[in-house]
Amino acid sequence: MASSLPSDIAQLVASRSGHTVALGIRYAAHGADWAELTLDYDRRLISDLSTGILASGPIVSLMDTVCGTAVWLKRGEFLQHATLDLRIDYLRPAQPGHRVTGRGECYRLTRRIAFTRGMAHDGDPHDPIAHVTATFMLSAEGFGAAS
Repeated sequence: MASSLPSDIAQLVASRSGHTVALGIRYAAHGADWAELTLDYDRRLISDLSTGILASGPIVSLMDTVCGTAVWLKRGEFLQHATLDLRIDYLRPAQPGHRVTGRGECYRLTRRIAFTRGMAHDGDPHDPIAHVTATFMLSAEGFGAAS
């Protein structure tokens, strides 16, 4: 079911459940068609105890979530959508102990598909950890509704 975006997008991100909350993903900033979310460094999320480097899974979840949030912003309402395709290119590991910031932008909407792109960094946007492109399948009312 459709609903308007809350006046406070931070409230929308904070109210989500599941892996977003479990990972500690938080709101940072947004515009009309973009969002920034953060992932604090957490030793429970590292892939190798000897190096302290974050696992790739939490970064993928951050980027999927931030790109999906950008779709809601571009559409101007909270309608269901599903990740259709997500490609992430890792450029380097995140630095141990650093917060990761993900920025996603929804640059095109069609009747049924949203196109997004984004990047993740750990303090310097000019030295990204990863780039992402993702598409989302849109629904007018909700999945399972007649088209």
